[in-house]
Amino acid sequence: MRHSILLASCLVCVSPLMAQQPLLPEPATLPDPATLQPGTDANAHPADEKPENKRIFGIIPNYRTYPTLAEEKPISANEKFKIAIEDAFDRGSFIMAAAFAGEGQLNKDNPSFGQGVAGYARYLGTAYADIAIGDFMTEAIYPALLHQDPRYFRRGTGSGPSRAWYAVRQLFWTRMDSGKYQFNYSEVGGNATAAAIANLYYPDNRTAGAAASKLAMQLGIDAVGNLMKEFWPDLEKKFSHKSKAEKR
Repeated sequence: MRHSILLASCLVCVSPLMAQQPLLPEPATLPDPATLQPGTDANAHPADEKPENKRIFGIIPNYRTYPTLAEEKPISANEKFKIAIEDAFDRGSFIMAAAFAGEGQLNKDNPSFGQGVAGYARYLGTAYADIAIGDFMTEAIYPALLHQDPRYFRRGTGSGPSRAWYAVRQLFWTRMDSGKYQFNYSEVGGNATAAAIANLYYPDNRTAGAAASKLAMQLGIDAVGNLMKEFWPDLEKKFSHKSKAEKR
């Protein structure tokens, strides 16, 4: 199945953490009110706080991840489009498109594209179109129209299985700009629209079954993406500690 190898590779990376014991949140250190300058917000993040890593494994775009719901504020339509633009035009999106194109050509997913450089170029163009259209539909257009928040809010604590379930659940149950929750029409409807548009440039697979298969595959990719977003900081910390230990 298309993209199955890449999906499995990503899932293998996070599976050890999905089975881990509950993680305790690190204690928060609040500033002493007596030391605050006038006009300083006591709830503001420290200036030296490490920002959310914008690329998973240095490749996969991670612009829509928000570290917590504790201080969540709704974002504007312009900010939703900014997230989509950052994800769609990040170097990682081009790298993933190149990988998907190579897999597609190897498996001869679309025989009419042909082989060789010309064939690969068609696979590359359509693979990138899949990514970009999907990003704009699920992160910008649908969220702006339906007033849904496209961000992924990390849980960060609890057992591995509970966090994995939380990550997958966000595909179907999402936060609205009002703070309420509802079915994630942006994710499902956005990807369904992207799959329908894809029929325009996939001449070999223009059936309802093929469109349904593309939608299911994209939801699977996004599910793995959410798992990566949830557990990536833990993986990054683990790799960082291992690297420091090896240098000693």
